[in-house]
Amino acid sequence: MKFDDKVPIYYQIKQYIYQEILINHFQPGTKIPPVRQLAIDLTVNVNTIQRALSELIDEEILISKRGKGNFVTTDLQILNQLKENIVEEKLEIMYTQLKNLQISSDEMVQYLSDYIKKREENDHE
Repeated sequence: MKFDDKVPIYYQIKQYIYQEILINHFQPGTKIPPVRQLAIDLTVNVNTIQRALSELIDEEILISKRGKGNFVTTDLQILNQLKENIVEEKLEIMYTQLKNLQISSDEMVQYLSDYIKKREENDHE
């Protein structure tokens, strides 16, 4: 994994785990890799992994079972809220950038719609 120097590594790891959960690489109820394995896989310090996991546990995205490891929550409401929050965060960035270009809301919707159609056409080729 490549890290952005401008964003704390633990935060980027959290984002990575969010993504792995949302794309079902880490499915609800399943155990995620141990802290040391994640540290090796992501080439970061164990303490950095532990900080990211600790926050995910505080957010109830992960459930810690003493002696067994960390598991993805089975609470679909929490997982749906996670997805909604991430989408909203991405949209906020896009909206702000486009608004700074003085693009109206209607134009944004049209640009996005056109972009999606174009991407879908290219993906089918």
